[in-house]
Amino acid sequence: MMRSITTYLAPACARLMSTRPPTAVQITKTTSPKIKLPKEQLVFGKTFTDHLLTMDWSKPAGWTAPQITAYAPFCLDPAATVFHYALACFEGMKAYVDDDNQIRLFRPDMNMKRLLNSADRLVMPCPDEHIMLDGIKELVKLDKDWIPKGLGYSLYIRPTLISTYPFLGVAPSEAVRFYTIMSPVGPYYASGFKAVSLYADHEHVRAWPGGAGGSKIGANYAPAIKAQRLAMSRGFAQVLWLFGPDLQITEVGTMNQFFFFKNRDGEPELVTAPLTDGTILPGITRDSILTLCREWGEFKVSERKITLHEVMEAVEEDRMIEAFGSGTAAIVSPVKSVHFQGKDYPIPLDPKDPNGQAGALTQRISRTIMDIQYGKVDHPWSVIVK
Repeated sequence: MMRSITTYLAPACARLMSTRPPTAVQITKTTSPKIKLPKEQLVFGKTFTDHLLTMDWSKPAGWTAPQITAYAPFCLDPAATVFHYALACFEGMKAYVDDDNQIRLFRPDMNMKRLLNSADRLVMPCPDEHIMLDGIKELVKLDKDWIPKGLGYSLYIRPTLISTYPFLGVAPSEAVRFYTIMSPVGPYYASGFKAVSLYADHEHVRAWPGGAGGSKIGANYAPAIKAQRLAMSRGFAQVLWLFGPDLQITEVGTMNQFFFFKNRDGEPELVTAPLTDGTILPGITRDSILTLCREWGEFKVSERKITLHEVMEAVEEDRMIEAFGSGTAAIVSPVKSVHFQGKDYPIPLDPKDPNGQAGALTQRISRTIMDIQYGKVDHPWSVIVK
């Protein structure tokens, strides 16, 4: 049965175990502003803004008031359970500057709900979603000069929740820190789309039913590094994650995966894995793509199990149209081939352009979502920060 991202995340609100912290954001500006790099020199995740947002929680005292202070290292006890038992979860979102110099966020409410869900999976208290978002907006406004202007440029925002409880034992945390840092970033594709090759990995597993793959927790990412390194050493850009003896396709790298092809009935169908068993991360971009494509009503849109064998058959029978991954960083990442057990399965790109690096649907989705993000079209998903 198909489930929307809202349905998937809704239980987090009902299970929220935190108390509401004070709402006023206390701001202490830095006395040593950093030097900003030219936007052309930005490298993803390497440069950080002048300030950060923090809130602390303890079992006896509850939440402190949200504070914005100068960006600086934290001092944590070596026994903090975040270091030993991976009690950490986070989000990834962006702020954009439109043509009228207004700051915009893209569906930020969904990021807050997903963070609540991830915190619930780790039995960690989390601030009220509205208080988190209000604090993030204040942080963005304070560091607004760090948002690089231009299509494709943005300010990456990383809300994070960690356990600071000093205890060598596996148990619910009694001390937690919520914080948010920000990093200016350039276009994912500096000179246009660049299609990637995927290595279908049947030896390593990213997630499994009943596990934590549907939550954005730090423990989901570190174990994937080895498989990703192996794929790159063999000449491939990303891992196509598989599960089970029937080789179900789950995700690609750290993104959701989509395939667009003609099914056995001859109808065009866009397929991505469902959110039914906790294996798939409920991506904000994923949900946006599904919603837009259903609104267009031009082809079948499915959230269902899809196997590697179905993909290989579609390629071999010339029914494959295109494929792409989706996520906050790239919006969409076109796929040019899938490699499995010594054989490459080529994925079509742009039939109208032999040098094209993305199919027509991939390009349309990217253009549509970017138009919303940068305020070129009015849409409720684009939230102006005032």
